[in-house]
Amino acid sequence: MALPALKDEAVPEQQKAQSEAPANLFDVGVDKSDLGKPDSFRYRILTWVLDERYDQAIEELRSFLDEPSEYPNFKEKITRFIHHSTDLIYAIKAKRSFPGINSLTRAKQQELREKFKEHFRELQYILKTVEKIQGDLRIQDVRSTIYVVRAAWVAVVAILILGFWLEVFNGLGQTTFIVVDDIFGQFADWITLKIGI
Repeated sequence: MALPALKDEAVPEQQKAQSEAPANLFDVGVDKSDLGKPDSFRYRILTWVLDERYDQAIEELRSFLDEPSEYPNFKEKITRFIHHSTDLIYAIKAKRSFPGINSLTRAKQQELREKFKEHFRELQYILKTVEKIQGDLRIQDVRSTIYVVRAAWVAVVAILILGFWLEVFNGLGQTTFIVVDDIFGQFADWITLKIGI
């Protein structure tokens, strides 16, 4: 049978739980694999947001948008996603740094927590979308390169076949015609000698 806890021991546990409440209030419960590869754009942004380094995350988004891309329409496709991501980071910052959060009722704190999680999940989804757009453009670029290489290969093979065809009918064909004509002429001369014409 367990002994009941003394009131003096219970008070520090309650204070400890209350002091940890604001830190755990915005715990997203995200698995590290959901953040992406450690060297990826998505991973950097999401970890900075989780570490409450919002200005670095926003600056990274802006520099990502401003840097030149090797794909011509990449910037057009991601601009609205980057702007929306910036808005989401500002919303997350507002939810996390809400003044007087401890004085709110549990229902309001839960509502703030759910909004934070919703914004974070949406940010995660949008960053995945940006990475998907980048990957799709990379695949299109590789495919177009494959099409160009394949077209060059088909053109080389067609030129070789045409060259062989021309060689057979113009070079070798004419020689064959001359040889066959000469053989036919000799055969005709031989027959006329035998017949006596």
